[in-house]
Amino acid sequence: MAPISLNTQQEPRKSFPPHEDLLLTFQNYAASASTAKALMEHITQNLHEKMTRYNWVGFYLVDPTDSGMLLVGPYVGSFTPNARIPLNTGLCGAAASTGRTVVVHDVSKDPRYLCGSPMVKCEIVVPIFVKKQLAAALDVESYFSGTFTKAEEIFVENCAALVGKYLART
Repeated sequence: MAPISLNTQQEPRKSFPPHEDLLLTFQNYAASASTAKALMEHITQNLHEKMTRYNWVGFYLVDPTDSGMLLVGPYVGSFTPNARIPLNTGLCGAAASTGRTVVVHDVSKDPRYLCGSPMVKCEIVVPIFVKKQLAAALDVESYFSGTFTKAEEIFVENCAALVGKYLART
């Protein structure tokens, strides 16, 4: 399968005050991070620790040997994620294949949801592009309905954009 190429903009969007400090921390870390993996680990750990309703946070990376597959990357959370996700499967696959953020407020009502834990109520997935090519997706799952407001969506998109910018310069 050929790499997905979408004309999507990944410029940071206006964030809301509760998120600004954390975004600044991520930006500062990204300026000196030794690897993309280190940056992703830093982001997942801090989002999981500091955002109380972010019960599972992880990155899915495009498989370098099969661009139609996402592989689990750095993650933090209370359950073991799906290790491999085809681009035509699940909410991660939907975000990756459409190039758009996917927000689902009640995963039990979305047939695309690929269960990682029966405790998950709400999920957001943001695709990450490098030079218009899909590179990864940032996935955040919550045990609370309604977690991902518009402000949360913008915040998670800005976190994903930082990783995309890092990957573009390395």
